[in-house]
Amino acid sequence: MQNQLKVIDKKIKTYIIFDRVHRTKVEVLKFMGKTLYLECYSGISGDMTVGALLDLGADKAVLDRVLQSIPVSGFQIKTGKVVKSGIAACDFDVMLDENHENHDHDMKYLHGHNENTAGESEIHTHEHVIADHTCAHETESAHCHHHHEHRGVKEIAHIIEHSAMTDNAKKIALRIFEILAKAESKAHDVPVEQVHFHEVGAVDSIVDIVSVAVCLDNLDITDVVVPVLYEGCGTVRCQHGILPIPVPAVANVISENHLCIKVTAVEGELVTPTGAAIVAAIRTKDKLPEEFEIKKIGIGAGKRQYECPGILRAMIIS
Repeated sequence: MQNQLKVIDKKIKTYIIFDRVHRTKVEVLKFMGKTLYLECYSGISGDMTVGALLDLGADKAVLDRVLQSIPVSGFQIKTGKVVKSGIAACDFDVMLDENHENHDHDMKYLHGHNENTAGESEIHTHEHVIADHTCAHETESAHCHHHHEHRGVKEIAHIIEHSAMTDNAKKIALRIFEILAKAESKAHDVPVEQVHFHEVGAVDSIVDIVSVAVCLDNLDITDVVVPVLYEGCGTVRCQHGILPIPVPAVANVISENHLCIKVTAVEGELVTPTGAAIVAAIRTKDKLPEEFEIKKIGIGAGKRQYECPGILRAMIIS
C-alpha cells in the first residue's frame, strides 16, 4: 500500500502509512519548518547572525521580551540599518557599559600589532547608520558586576532555563553554549565545568547566542545549510595574548563538528568562536540543493572592518 499525503495546515503534513505488523493505518505528523542557507563568505559572528535573522523578519518584540527576562545587566541593544561596502545590512549592536566593555570590535586592539591596519580609519567611513532602535536592559541585581562575574556552563544554563525563551529556543541556545564550552575547555586543557570562559561568559556573547536561538525559533527554522566557513589569516590579539587565526577555540569547533573551512587572503579573524559554535549547533546540511527558490534574504552587518564586506547573507530557500 502506497503512502498517502494530505496537508492539514501550512506547518504540518499528515502521512497515512500502513502498519504491516498490526495491519492498521497509522497517522504520522511531520512539522514543516523553513530551510535557512547561511552564506559565510565574510565569516560569521554572533551579532552578524542576529542581524541577518532580524532582517529576515524575526520578531524584534519577541526578542526584546526574552532579553528583558534574562538575569544579566550592563548592556543595551541597538538595531538599525547600516551600509557596508554599498550593501544595506541590519546591524545588531550589544552596547556594554563601562564595567562590561571588552575590545571585541576594537580594530587597533585586535590587530594593532600588524603593520597593515593603518588604513582602518579610511575603511570605517564606508559604514553609515541609516536608522536605529535602542533598548536598555537592566535586570540583574546591583551586586553583580563584571569583575565579580565568573560565568561557566552551570551559570549560563541557569540563565537560559529561567528566561522567557520557548523550550525549542532554550534547546538551541544550550547546544551552542555546550559546543563553545567544549572547544574552550579543550583549548585550555581543563574540564568544562571548571572553566569560566571569557568568550562564553561575556555579556555580549550571552546576548548574541540567546538572540540567535530566539530568532531561529521565531522564524520556524528547522533546516540550516552551511557549505563552508570563510576565514581570514594572520594573528589576532585576545585575552590570552596574540594568537594565530583561526584561534584555538574556532579550530576546535571546526575539528570536533566536521565543519568545512576555507582560509582566505583577508588578514583578520572572520570567524569568531561564537559564530563557529552557532554553525556547529544548527547546521543540518552542508550542501545546497542543485535547484532552489529564494523566498527571502536577510543581511547582517559585522562590526570589524576588513577588506571583505563584513556581512552575513541569510536566505530562506525552498
